[in-house]
Amino acid sequence: MSDARAAQIAETWPARTVRLSSGGAAAGSGGLADAVDRVGVPPLAALLADGEVVTLEDEGVVLEVRREGGQAVMRAAWKGGPAYEERFFVEAPPAAVSAPRARDLAALLHDLAQPLYVDADGAVGTRLPASLRGVVPARPIGSLGAASFRQAHGVRAAYVAGAMAGGIASEELVLAMAHSGLLSFFGAGGLPLPRVQQALDRLSREAAGRPWGMNLLHNPVEPAVEAETVQRYLDAGVRTISASAFMGLTPAVVRFRFAGVREQGGQVVTDQRVFAKVSRPETAAAFMGPPTDSILAELVAAGHLTAGQAKLAATLPVANDITLEGDSGGHTDRRPLVAMLPVVLRLRDRLAAEHGFTLRVGAAGGLGDPTSLRGALAMGADYVLTGSVNQATVEAGTSDMVKELLAQAAVVDVATGAAPDMFELGAHVQVLSRGTMYAQRSKQLHELWRSHAGIDDLPPAVRAKLEKQVFQRSLDDVWTETRAFWQQQDPAQVTRADADPRHRMALCFRWYLGLSSRWARAGAAERKRDFQVWCGPAMGLFNDWVAGSWLEPLSARTVVAVADALLHGAAVAERARGLAELGVAVPDVSRPWRA
Repeated sequence: MSDARAAQIAETWPARTVRLSSGGAAAGSGGLADAVDRVGVPPLAALLADGEVVTLEDEGVVLEVRREGGQAVMRAAWKGGPAYEERFFVEAPPAAVSAPRARDLAALLHDLAQPLYVDADGAVGTRLPASLRGVVPARPIGSLGAASFRQAHGVRAAYVAGAMAGGIASEELVLAMAHSGLLSFFGAGGLPLPRVQQALDRLSREAAGRPWGMNLLHNPVEPAVEAETVQRYLDAGVRTISASAFMGLTPAVVRFRFAGVREQGGQVVTDQRVFAKVSRPETAAAFMGPPTDSILAELVAAGHLTAGQAKLAATLPVANDITLEGDSGGHTDRRPLVAMLPVVLRLRDRLAAEHGFTLRVGAAGGLGDPTSLRGALAMGADYVLTGSVNQATVEAGTSDMVKELLAQAAVVDVATGAAPDMFELGAHVQVLSRGTMYAQRSKQLHELWRSHAGIDDLPPAVRAKLEKQVFQRSLDDVWTETRAFWQQQDPAQVTRADADPRHRMALCFRWYLGLSSRWARAGAAERKRDFQVWCGPAMGLFNDWVAGSWLEPLSARTVVAVADALLHGAAVAERARGLAELGVAVPDVSRPWRA
């Protein structure tokens, strides 16, 4: 019997010599290395009894595998070269199945914990056959992406729900993800500081000890707000932030990262982590390296770091996790992810080698179904981040009216409009175009601002049309309200506006741009045509994927259900492709699965 088992092993792992510690032996044709690459070692360990050892020798390499209960130890040694040892878990193969019908094969593909074996005739089973064509490994969702990401952040999967601004990524959304063992960020961008503090207080209580974070949205117009936000995060003990819309490093984001940096046990340690969401390689490079000397000097001068801490900070990257954002909702350069990701991955590899840093690159933008997630991971992304698809979930902090609009969106129902927070810089945000005129109206406002010296310079007919259709009140009234707001928020803006009619016009136009997203979140039906709903083509992709399935109704779209369905589907798609490459006719497994 031992010789028969040794012969079975030699047929699948054809080493020149196969020896079992139980006494069996056999000879194979050679080609052990190729067999290990194709089949792997865990199926070999599953054939051994507890305490049994198999030794395979072939062309200058010796592979030894010892079974120890539910685990195994593999040792590979090369003649005149290195030796390598690894311990892994072994799953005992369940009962065999005959060539399954399409429905049964679909169920097997969806059983992610079960490896599938294809015999020489193309039959698929769950037990190692006598003649093996190939193996499709088990693929639990926790095995997708980088293991270092899961370990560093204490999460069960390399998946992040992004920080949708204005509280759309709400406390409820963050808590649901945290209690499910997944990372997400509260959408603090654009919210007043008291509202941010309210979220901080609640999340600190209810998500303690779980993965969660806060957004830090770059604020070039009001850098003091950015600095105060960081102060509150540090006071609250926030450990992780998502830094978004940054065009380069600022003292605030560097201060968050390195506050309390110290040497401990011979290692430089800091308690805070920064996720940098970027859309350009040069921005990625800034976050992948140490902070600049000038920023560190500024922080030392301000008393935020000591000179010694600044020296320590210069040995670490500003961010270990850099999310490359492709064609996404909200702030976006609308670059294709498939073109940008390889560039940033190569940049990461160069900088990691240069500095000795551990740097992970995630992918975002256009990820709305399992195939897109699998594609990003197959290209080398360490994790994936979703945004638009979460805006239509139960926990999202926006109105039912907006969620209904999003649930009807197709991939083409998006356009770009002026960005409220970077209006004068000409920045754009990608928004839903179906059912709203925000994109057209905001672009018109920016063009009028560029071509006129002030509100009083507008042609009377143009001004009258704006007041009737866009502002729905006189621009004088808008300025009165705007002036009162800035007098409280930043009086310098009022002083500048009094001296510069064009700046006054910009502030009035930003009144409309800022309120348009609030009208959307509040579901102000009378302003529906003005809703600013940040959205990328991933929303339409998601809607197409879930059409006719259990995930189509809005009531079923909880943020965790969406995450698990996307991850599960990505793992299934990978397994299905593996079977197809082995010549197996694979049934349709593309639709959302529900056990």
